[in-house]
Amino acid sequence: MTTTLEEENTALVLDALDTLFNRKDYDKAAQFWSESYVQHSRHVPAGRDGLFGLVRSFGDLRFEYDMVAANGDFVWVHSRYTSSAMPAALIGVDILRIEDGKLVEHWDVLQDEPTRAESAGGYPMFGHAFPGEQ
Repeated sequence: MTTTLEEENTALVLDALDTLFNRKDYDKAAQFWSESYVQHSRHVPAGRDGLFGLVRSFGDLRFEYDMVAANGDFVWVHSRYTSSAMPAALIGVDILRIEDGKLVEHWDVLQDEPTRAESAGGYPMFGHAFPGEQ
């Protein structure tokens, strides 16, 4: 069975994010990120070293995803980032560009995950339940 470029890129991105954020395997993670990685984020320092340093600074930082979409060299991931150092989880959409099998560029849109009482619309931002109601 052959896989499409989008399937390959989706698998690459999810493996890379799990390797870095959840397994904290920085040596293996370096194989996924380009040395010239470009970061377009208010929260993450520039480059691969900036990203890896941020992850190290939050020892228990975790990543999980809910939805993924891909088109050509771009992958969008609806994600949740949690850490005991943060007052609330961050819900985001991460956009990653892949080139020659490496993550070369990243954009994100992040916001705090609301509780049921904080949600104007009455629906959770991630999954099917509000925080603490899983």
